[in-house]
Amino acid sequence: MMQDPQPDFQPVPGKPEELLPGVRRLVAPNPSAMTFRGTNSYLVGTRGLALIDPGPEMGKHLDALLAAVGPGQHISHILVTHAHLDHSPLARKLSDVTGAPVFAFGDALAGRSAVMTRLAEGGLVGGGEGVDTAFAPDHRLADRETVEGDGWCLEALHTPGHMANHLSFALDDVLFSGDLVMGWATSLVSPPDGDLTAFMASLRRLAERPWACFLPGHGDVVSQPAARIAKLLSHRESRETSILAALSDGPATASELAARIYIDTPPALLPAATRNVLAHLIDLVERSAVAPIEEMGSEARFSLS
Repeated sequence: MMQDPQPDFQPVPGKPEELLPGVRRLVAPNPSAMTFRGTNSYLVGTRGLALIDPGPEMGKHLDALLAAVGPGQHISHILVTHAHLDHSPLARKLSDVTGAPVFAFGDALAGRSAVMTRLAEGGLVGGGEGVDTAFAPDHRLADRETVEGDGWCLEALHTPGHMANHLSFALDDVLFSGDLVMGWATSLVSPPDGDLTAFMASLRRLAERPWACFLPGHGDVVSQPAARIAKLLSHRESRETSILAALSDGPATASELAARIYIDTPPALLPAATRNVLAHLIDLVERSAVAPIEEMGSEARFSLS
């Protein structure tokens, strides 16, 4: 059994918890190996509220979010970090109930790179987390665009990698980091929705600013953002080194490499590990460090260039 990465983080699903003045967290009742304790939804403000990541389409979570809106308060804006099924589906129903418009970078395909678009058209499909293909925001947010409400201002930062349409939202020096940076685990990067080249660039971009803390899509507050970003970058660089070392023994598929590299990973999580390895291989192909022997895809064998 894997050790609990955050044993002190034991939220009660649906119970609002104030993290900072004017910022409350409610955890959806959807715990799993991919979502940890559940999806974090955030309410920002004291009167007109911004709701960040409404979460999965679950009646209990909808009721909990509406119940958290107190006397004299209302939800004025709904913001979505990315279009995965554990983050975005409840947006439309909440918008219908509250009248608040939905803001996001775009639909589930928005922001996808030319490389990932080509792979998707060639038949490569995502694995791991489900994509909310029906998601469509009322307003598309560009990188660095701000959304202002009743006493708050959120800056949208396009931070692709975990998903192409992924946004993080800055509230001064506090960042709602979605699934890009979490404290309990590294993000799944599953092509063609996930893009490791973009993921590393997004981490390095965030590292350029002095953040007080990150409020992630799953798990507890990241209280030392700079150290966490550095650790995530180092982890990915180490994983790349392991993949290149394994390929020095001869060509292999992503699944074969994952089985050799992720030796302490439970079998149920090996498919996700395989997608992460595939993301590294695609990135390495783009950098001419490795080459696919067959047409590039989830079952292709790769060799050192």
